[in-house]
Amino acid sequence: MPADRRAPPNPLNRYRVPILDRTLDLLELLSQHPEGLTLTAVTERLAMPKNSVFRILTTLTLRGYAERDEPTKAYRLSRKLLSVSHGAIGGRRLLQAASGILTALRDATGETALLGTLSGSQGVVLDQVVSSYPVKVVVEVGHAFPLHTAAPAKAMLAFMPEDKRNALIKGIHFTKHTKTTLTSTKAFVAELSEVNNNGYALDRCEESEAYACAAAPVFDAREEVIAAIWISGPSDRLPLSKLPAVGKIVAAHAVKLSTSMGSLDAHCG
Repeated sequence: MPADRRAPPNPLNRYRVPILDRTLDLLELLSQHPEGLTLTAVTERLAMPKNSVFRILTTLTLRGYAERDEPTKAYRLSRKLLSVSHGAIGGRRLLQAASGILTALRDATGETALLGTLSGSQGVVLDQVVSSYPVKVVVEVGHAFPLHTAAPAKAMLAFMPEDKRNALIKGIHFTKHTKTTLTSTKAFVAELSEVNNNGYALDRCEESEAYACAAAPVFDAREEVIAAIWISGPSDRLPLSKLPAVGKIVAAHAVKLSTSMGSLDAHCG
């Protein structure tokens, strides 16, 4: 008879906490559905008692790790969870490597320099070095930004694998905020192609007419985009005619950060 090659049971399994297992299963499921899932949908996908799912979701919501959309009754992960767990993208190492580069970028442009990454269907700010100007852009760490208007989101999407990029684009609601907001998939895809060619992305007052941004992607040792750095400032100091030159400055600093993260082939136009 052939030998039984099944792996022996892990002796640590007896210490597993069932409710924690179920909570982690639920978190992993929601992370795969940035658009959110209803209580019924979660219950069906995890084959868990509805009452248990409700209690877990309620606890996560009360603690700020999930949020519920009232019109659709769908639950989704909140940016608080990302701010706690951003170590998944290199966390401390990325923040440490970015600190000096953000300061240098702020000094080179005079504007607030920021670091961020993608979280599901939105972006999130991880760090910033604030401008010394009296009038400046200041945001909170953990602040979320949309994909179709924000320069850092464009910078990351433009260098993602096509399948991941297309999946994210499919979920975008092209809400119009200003006269320069991109409002169609066709226009957005064309913009991403331009970003890929240039090595930097621009926000031409697309979220607000009060400010503009220039961003560039950050890569790791696998040559995968893991973050973006960007500058943001009042639109009167960053007119459209000035943005491409600023974009090149941002891209040069992004290459330095990518190199610090192990990239050997960072993109800079």
